[in-house]
Amino acid sequence: MASPNALLFVIVGKNEPLYEYNKVQAADSVTRQNYFVLHSALDLVEKAAYTTTNMYLKVVDKVNHQQVSTFLTAGNVKFMLLHGGKNEDSIKNFFSDVYELYVKLLLNPFYAYDTPITSKAFDTRVRAIARRYLS
Repeated sequence: MASPNALLFVIVGKNEPLYEYNKVQAADSVTRQNYFVLHSALDLVEKAAYTTTNMYLKVVDKVNHQQVSTFLTAGNVKFMLLHGGKNEDSIKNFFSDVYELYVKLLLNPFYAYDTPITSKAFDTRVRAIARRYLS
């Protein structure tokens, strides 16, 4: 069973994950289960996207006391957060700040759209945003 303190954030492009942040370093089997839960929620994200015009899709899946919240950008890039039931306003603010950071990254001429994000500055800022809203 996944840890209730688990926090896994993934940015998924059109064909592959672009960025990952795993707050809790857990046993390998737990980490694999967390990634499986996020991967299985991708179909639910596509389904939820057709039911609303909002970018923030809220909780799209619940598994073993874990919830998957999703934010969908205009370019169909998915921000997916696996968490143990955080405050909805905190999650929305987290996604909003990360989206602003992502848009700034897209404006960088050295970043190619829909490629893995390797910027240390981006990673540092995402971690700071996660501490601010999700701790």
